[in-house]
Amino acid sequence: MLIDKKDFKNAVGLNSLGINIARAVGPALGGLLLASMGAAFTYGVDVLSCVVVIAALMWWKRPATQRDALSERFPGAFRAGLRYARASRELHIVLLRAFLFFAMASSVWALLPLVARQLLEGGPSFYGILLGAVGLGAIGGAVIMPRLRMYLSPDGLLLTSALVTSSVMALLCLAPPKWLAVTSLLILGAAWITALTTLNGVAQAILPNWVRGRSLAVYLTVFNGAMAAGSLAWGIIAQGIGVPLALLSGAVGLAAIGCIAHRIKLPKGESDLMPSNHWPEPLTATPVEYDRGPVLIQIEYRVALADRPAFLKILARLSAERRRDGAYAWGITEDSADPSLMLEWFQVESWAEHLRQHKRVSKSAADIQEEVLRFHQGEEGPVVRHF
Repeated sequence: MLIDKKDFKNAVGLNSLGINIARAVGPALGGLLLASMGAAFTYGVDVLSCVVVIAALMWWKRPATQRDALSERFPGAFRAGLRYARASRELHIVLLRAFLFFAMASSVWALLPLVARQLLEGGPSFYGILLGAVGLGAIGGAVIMPRLRMYLSPDGLLLTSALVTSSVMALLCLAPPKWLAVTSLLILGAAWITALTTLNGVAQAILPNWVRGRSLAVYLTVFNGAMAAGSLAWGIIAQGIGVPLALLSGAVGLAAIGCIAHRIKLPKGESDLMPSNHWPEPLTATPVEYDRGPVLIQIEYRVALADRPAFLKILARLSAERRRDGAYAWGITEDSADPSLMLEWFQVESWAEHLRQHKRVSKSAADIQEEVLRFHQGEEGPVVRHF
């Protein structure tokens, strides 16, 4: 991790600022090259720029790191990332809000070339101007984002972005003068970067370091999937009812979805996700090979019958933490001969994965475990066994 958690949102905004500077400058340079040198030369320069980036990555000398016996291989790391994404309710909310917003807002990106040609009666150069306006507006939006966050919550920012974007889309379907269309796309760029930065920032804030890259890959898959599927759908709709009505439908849909989804609050991302390292090393008679598995972990609690409902309620929260940190199965059972004896169990795919689980447990999860332990009766702590 390169920055402190408190700087996530501003750092995401700065990164988005760089992207949108490129988005503003790129179409302008491309338009100049296309007009002066032709399409073949323009695409040749584009290919060359990619070659330069690839070469830079290949020549980049990264610092040497010591080999960790618990380093994850790709297949296991991939499965662990998917398990985390499947078990994290907070991430589910971010993915849902992102899908709904971008699926509806994709209509303006899918139809903008047709808007430029049919409604605004412009050519390729004017379309480049429209894209440049979006990029410049995004730069302005990224600059004022820190001030906006002083007055609006992430949910408020996302709702405002949806309403502003839908208003611009509704304006474009009326075929406004070119100067007004360019001005409106400046505003669209600011609203777009506000939504993108808000969702990115929340996603970054709710993810622990060990799985951040993998979970962000899931987020980007949902984002790009929503844009791709939405663009295809809006293209089909425009073919059936025309560009103006399709764009108006997208505007109305985005405003409606924005207001409805506003009731599903984004997570605040205030949990302490740093590793707690409070689990003791598991006792073994002899060293266990790292690739042996699966591994079954059992924890015996003794809980008064009167406390059982509250105990199970907190344990349900702990189960989500177990699954996020690597468990692929979890359960709680009672002893039929002694109902006060409760047995929690969970399974991980290998001994190495369980040792990684020891390093992944966050301070937030440790607080939940402390709440669970308050219900345990007896001088000794819960009995833990590994199979």
